[in-house]
Amino acid sequence: MSFLPKSGLLVLALTVAGSSASLAQQPATAQYKCMIQMTNYMGEKAYIAVSLMNGKGAYEKTLYVLGSDKKWYPDVKTWYKALGKKTPNISAISGASVAGGDRSVIVLEIDNSKLNKDYKLRFESAVEDKEDHAKDLEIPLTTEALSAKSEGTGYIRYVRFSPNTSN
Repeated sequence: MSFLPKSGLLVLALTVAGSSASLAQQPATAQYKCMIQMTNYMGEKAYIAVSLMNGKGAYEKTLYVLGSDKKWYPDVKTWYKALGKKTPNISAISGASVAGGDRSVIVLEIDNSKLNKDYKLRFESAVEDKEDHAKDLEIPLTTEALSAKSEGTGYIRYVRFSPNTSN
């Protein structure tokens, strides 16, 4: 029977402890600053729902809503319909609506296990008495896409991401 010397046990114990600590230090989520630049449209401020979509095109989670007055949520038609009767409490992930030509910076918390898999970020926009855009912008949830400028097709001119280093 072979025994490790005491110094070997200490090295083994420190190695196991170090491995556990490094695994524990890897966060389950990452925060990204998301700058949304709007087109120069005329009219009321836009409501925008930012959602995580799975590979089948189904809503997984609402990540942020620009527009805090719940009475206008039905105008963001596809997102609101997907919520059904289970409207989540989104007060912690909502902010002011955004006007034509303006920009808004929000922080999105994204589950790291979804990155570089078959997921997308969908930006759905709506303006009172105007057309809504169910897929104003869809971005593959990849490292590459999160580092590029993405062009919108409706009220959103473009979106840019950067890691949120202030968290």
